[in-house]
Amino acid sequence: MLTPSDYTYFADRALDGMAGIVRELGDERANRRPGVPGANSPYALLTHCLGVIEYWAGHLVAGRPAERDRAAEFTASGPVAPLLDRTRAIQTTFAEDVRKADPAAPPRAVPPAEFEGPGRVHTQGAVLQHVFEELAQHHGQMQVLRDVILAEAA
Repeated sequence: MLTPSDYTYFADRALDGMAGIVRELGDERANRRPGVPGANSPYALLTHCLGVIEYWAGHLVAGRPAERDRAAEFTASGPVAPLLDRTRAIQTTFAEDVRKADPAAPPRAVPPAEFEGPGRVHTQGAVLQHVFEELAQHHGQMQVLRDVILAEAA
């Protein structure tokens, strides 16, 4: 079984990777959607991942109140610096939520079906696994987006 510090180590690698891509692309390119139908911007994907953490870990595991506009996460845009500051702040809170989680306990709330989480969520551990699933898949997606955006710019 992973320790909380093992878990956050791998989660932070994905978050740091996404933050690094957004930083590397800068304000203009991080907000660009590549010419692929249905593609998101790197800025929007990182915003979505932060929403995932705040809702799934912050609300379902830690029990904090949460209001989430999931659809707006995918259309988010703005300057990179505040998003990177928000990422660092959420990483700190997320690490504390993971340390305090009871992996065998039930989540503190039931996620709405429209949040497209796993088909079943029976434990806080499963909730945290879903968070990592989202971070890992979107980190890989963002690496491809970066490459396409840079290729299109060239």
